[in-house]
Amino acid sequence: MNRLLAAAFVCILLFSTSSFGQTPIAKPVSHPFLAADYGGNKVHIVDPNGAVVWQYEVKRPQEAWLLKNGNVLLTWLRGAQEVTPDKKVVWEYTTKKPNEVHSCQPLKNGNYMVAVSGPCVIYEIDKGGKIKKTIQLKTNQKSTHSQMRIVRKIENGNYLVGHYSDKVVREYDPNGKIVREIKLPKGCSAHAAYRLKNGNTLISTGDGHKIIEVDKNDKIVWQINEKDLKGNPLRYIAGMQRLNNGNTVVANWGGHGHVGGQPQIFEVTRDKKVVWQVFDFKKFSTISMVHLLDQGKVKESDMLF
Repeated sequence: MNRLLAAAFVCILLFSTSSFGQTPIAKPVSHPFLAADYGGNKVHIVDPNGAVVWQYEVKRPQEAWLLKNGNVLLTWLRGAQEVTPDKKVVWEYTTKKPNEVHSCQPLKNGNYMVAVSGPCVIYEIDKGGKIKKTIQLKTNQKSTHSQMRIVRKIENGNYLVGHYSDKVVREYDPNGKIVREIKLPKGCSAHAAYRLKNGNTLISTGDGHKIIEVDKNDKIVWQINEKDLKGNPLRYIAGMQRLNNGNTVVANWGGHGHVGGQPQIFEVTRDKKVVWQVFDFKKFSTISMVHLLDQGKVKESDMLF
């Protein structure tokens, strides 16, 4: 299995048009990737040929990380786990219903960040399972499922939180004080926000069918609207990754009435050209998060070790 995982990093092969089914791709590229298949209740590692080389079944995974040691850190509906290539759980946090866990992150000090809806808190937890830090978040939502989705601890030590039904991205300092609030355009919900190398913030707007990038003054400097990409209608925009080349990889989650109607993953350029896409509802269901695994070492705020 370790050999298969290694292959996901080093293969220099190309996706074929037939590998991902119905829709042609203009420029096939070689990218192994890790994906959380929320609707399929699985986490996948996929090689550059499109073959699934590792798969782990878990209820409602929202995101996942491939760690330096080859293990996978992931969320599921009621918790977070670190899982070995042979599917042994070596670390775990769990919570009780009706609480939900949608976000986790490996931290530079070796601890794990886990965000828990219900109490609406961020925990930093060590490898022994001890909670080392608690950040109480603010929300107007009583419904657990409505409170938040993706959380990121960023380079300055603050936290970016997608407060889903509040329709706002809040940045909290290490003491839990709100230091910035980015209000989203009408009709948008806040799934995730990522602080980019240039200081801008990339935001996925869920059922807003829109991707936006804002500058330090919250001005939109780049966006993709629902029908801007031919053959790739934006549905629920979930996890994203800004690549080293400036392109953006998008998990185009097809829930809420759109399953099977659009590619689940695509890479798009700054001038809105689709480079490649995954459109395969036999192999995958609704993808909520994708990380390309061949981007090299970049800042943690760019979502990849």
